[in-house]
Amino acid sequence: MGILWIVVIGFIAGLVARWLYPGPNTPGGFLITAGLGIAGAFLMTFLGQTIGWYGSNQGAGLVAATLGAVLVLFIYNRLVARGTISDPGSS
Repeated sequence: MGILWIVVIGFIAGLVARWLYPGPNTPGGFLITAGLGIAGAFLMTFLGQTIGWYGSNQGAGLVAATLGAVLVLFIYNRLVARGTISDPGSS
């Protein structure tokens, strides 16, 4: 149930993060948005458990997952701007 909760919260967090952090290099599509939020939720769950904010059976909440998704989106945009990875939206 824990992984399913992280996925659901992560998807919602991905939608909110894309709304909070718009930009020219924002990845598009349902799967990318879901992946962005899920990555943010897993990132913040890992960090929260490492720091001691969450127990071993707890996951990040919506606010922490959204912050994690914004962080993942920021890193993605910096990698695209630097040219390390290509922008899938540009032709």
